[in-house]
Amino acid sequence: MTTSDIAARRGLVAGAALVVGGLVLTACGGSANANDDKGGSDAPKAAGATIVISAKNGSTGASINKTGVEVSGGKLTDVTMTDQATGQEVPGEVAADGGSWKPEEQLERGTKYRISAKAQGSDGRATAADSVFTTVTTANSFIGTYTPDDGTTVGVGMPVSFTFDKAITDKKAVQSGITVTSNSGQEVVGHWFGDQRLDFRPEEYWKAGSKVSMKIDLDGVEGANGAFGVQKKTVEFTIGRAQVSTVDVNTQTMTVERDGKVLKSVPISAGSAENPTYNGQMVISEKFEQTRMNGSTVGFGGEYDIPDVPHAMRLTTSGTFVHGNYWYPQSNPPFGSQGTSHGCVGLADVQGAQGDTDGKWFYDNSMLGDVVVVKNSPDDTVAPDNGLNGWNMSWSQWLAGSAT
Repeated sequence: MTTSDIAARRGLVAGAALVVGGLVLTACGGSANANDDKGGSDAPKAAGATIVISAKNGSTGASINKTGVEVSGGKLTDVTMTDQATGQEVPGEVAADGGSWKPEEQLERGTKYRISAKAQGSDGRATAADSVFTTVTTANSFIGTYTPDDGTTVGVGMPVSFTFDKAITDKKAVQSGITVTSNSGQEVVGHWFGDQRLDFRPEEYWKAGSKVSMKIDLDGVEGANGAFGVQKKTVEFTIGRAQVSTVDVNTQTMTVERDGKVLKSVPISAGSAENPTYNGQMVISEKFEQTRMNGSTVGFGGEYDIPDVPHAMRLTTSGTFVHGNYWYPQSNPPFGSQGTSHGCVGLADVQGAQGDTDGKWFYDNSMLGDVVVVKNSPDDTVAPDNGLNGWNMSWSQWLAGSAT
């Protein structure tokens, strides 16, 4: 064998190197199996395990969802992942077949991690790989908070609503990454309110008892220049019974219907002539057994500040609620006679949120996503994006706001 032949063989052995993400660490002492005089495709292949860590060593934009470890030609024996800033170990699990590992929870954005992995090859030899990387930063990613939550049961009016933490410029790409389906067979379409909010709903209210699935596949989707999505999950929720309550401002009453049958009609006090209640279809988006209501936070000049409003249910972002009222002046005619509120719908109640009252009854018999319809008020119809109130748009208007 010539000197050049020997040098070539040494070079090939040295070329068996660590690859993390694109890099692989071969087993120590493994042959590179150059095509020598035995030549060709019949030459024996290298033995040992090959470890691949999906986040490349030194990378600064690693996924917070897809980062993990895989091995071929053997089984993983140990994987350790640590947060480099805190030293805290990230819990994870090796698959039953020993072929892969992944974190138990989604990683944090803009965080530096280290993964150290060990495996044993089918030939019994040990292999190790290591990667230090940083996940995609907040500045270079976007995320959407959404409602409803996974596993919840909601009323027939509850839309799927996303609010993104950055203005979305490629709305089609983002909307295409979210699929909402129902086992009722209803068509579900998205509608954009501005650049940061995307709601989904069917043409009519959801069918009672149906199951809805929301598949979010935004990981790696560029929604704005240089900002990529980081979410990848499936959310499922159930539609409960069909409850729609109608407030008639002319009669100062609220009629509660469930599954097409009247449950109860209760007297109310709607907005005064100076501060009327919005007309339109409104969806209960929050419930509070007791909450503070301060007029200065919603554009009033300090007319009221009540620390313990009982049985409050939000209808609009701007501050419209259905709530209990214990301070209704005794000198006034009884509930059901006139509107006296600053735009809310008041029900007879007592301080402390206790007792057998109309306020407590309605609170106990309502869920998030139930619909409250107000009619015959002198005010305008509520804006569709003031709360979860897109039902106030016609279907053609809704479709016109879809990016797909």
